Amino acid sequence: MVQGTGSDVGKSLLVAGLARACVRRGLSVRPFKPQNMSTNAAVTVDGGEIGRAQALQARACGVPPQVDMNPVLLKPDSEQGSQVIVQGKVVTRANARRYTEMKRTLLPQVLESYQRLGAEADLVLVEGAGSASEVNLRAHDIANMGFAEAADLPVLLVGDIDRGGVIASVVGTHVLLAEAERARLVGYVINKMRGDASLFHPALETIKNFTGLDCFGIVPFWPGAARLPPEDSVALAGLQRRVDAPIRIVVPRLPRIANFDDLDPLLAEPDVDVVLVQAGEPLVDADVILLPGSKATLGDLAALRAAGWDIDIAHHLRRRRPVFGICGGYQMLGRTVADPDGLEGVAASVPGLGHLDVETSMAPEKRLAMVTATADGAVLSGYEMHLGVTTGPDCARPFCHVAGRPDGARSRDGLVAGTYLHGVFASDGFRHRFLADLRSNRHSTLAFEVEVEAALDGLADHLEQHVAIDRLLAAAGVPCRL
Repeated sequence: MVQGTGSDVGKSLLVAGLARACVRRGLSVRPFKPQNMSTNAAVTVDGGEIGRAQALQARACGVPPQVDMNPVLLKPDSEQGSQVIVQGKVVTRANARRYTEMKRTLLPQVLESYQRLGAEADLVLVEGAGSASEVNLRAHDIANMGFAEAADLPVLLVGDIDRGGVIASVVGTHVLLAEAERARLVGYVINKMRGDASLFHPALETIKNFTGLDCFGIVPFWPGAARLPPEDSVALAGLQRRVDAPIRIVVPRLPRIANFDDLDPLLAEPDVDVVLVQAGEPLVDADVILLPGSKATLGDLAALRAAGWDIDIAHHLRRRRPVFGICGGYQMLGRTVADPDGLEGVAASVPGLGHLDVETSMAPEKRLAMVTATADGAVLSGYEMHLGVTTGPDCARPFCHVAGRPDGARSRDGLVAGTYLHGVFASDGFRHRFLADLRSNRHSTLAFEVEVEAALDGLADHLEQHVAIDRLLAAAGVPCRL
């Protein structure tokens, strides 16, 4: 089990890279995260949803994503509450206190999922959540040491030197753990090293003196991580602008932005500048405005209006420039969005932006499916993950067809379009045509899925150089089959 001294120390990518490296050693590998919190989810082959990071890790293992890889997923839809998804299905909505009480009932299902994965693999790589030393959350813990004890796992601790204070983070985590928990630690990895790693070597002895732990590697910062889908919306704050790029795609940073992996293929295009606009900044000078998915459509629609972005979108359309909405963004573009059952909190019906002649009504049944579609002759592979049904005159001009069924809508003048289909930009043919429509002399040869595979291989190569993988396998009791 890979646990961290804190959030965002690189656990997810370390697991993905270790998974690819171990698969190349001839092992059958599965990823597992007992509890995840993310609005960036993936649809599984068995009709559920899991954290996007576990879907990437499954890809690194060369297997399709399964609900057992992330049996508990929390999807925040407000400052205080989250949707609770267990083994791929929504079971309830809970605030932090109520979820804390729920945890004691979830461990049997979490262990059940873990055991199913273990039965089909030589190695299960388990990822913790947040910090291993959050002692205030230790009661009924299923995310870190609580799960490690229940499943009897050795633990590798990961610290992030890039944020500073990594010596205190490793030692402090060790101090805060109970004696039985400390005994599970086989060692630690220092992640995201910049500069001369030999300057850190004296610290290894200091950490050893305080903890008795050995270092399994000092991993240099790897720029290739930018080519892999981020799990957390926190990563969106670090997007690199390409201010001289000829195509500018502007995306409002909604408070509950969801499934923002839709942006990844656009970010990979070298001649595209994806601008994530924060509240208080205008949506200006865009070739296209892209309204992303949302975990709380009504709440994010209110935030969009509060930021004045509805005015910016109307001005953008008056300049005869296009707007494209995906899932929640598509719903916002219609005339009304109704939530009669209060699925997002309080029952309400609110005006949409009115740029598509459609209406949306939220419904309890969530649509979850991996699909293949066609749009303007291009074949798309993607997934649906949404509540709600959208109908209206503009649906007679669908964005695409999914298994012969129309999906989405286009405005009469063709400037506004929306779809429920996530992942459309990962299809190279569609993405190339979409961007060429914005710049007629534009030609791209980027093969996005090939780039992701190359990045996973590059990550595995990087870890092979800097992490004692064979020692880790020995600690896990796994024979290596070269």
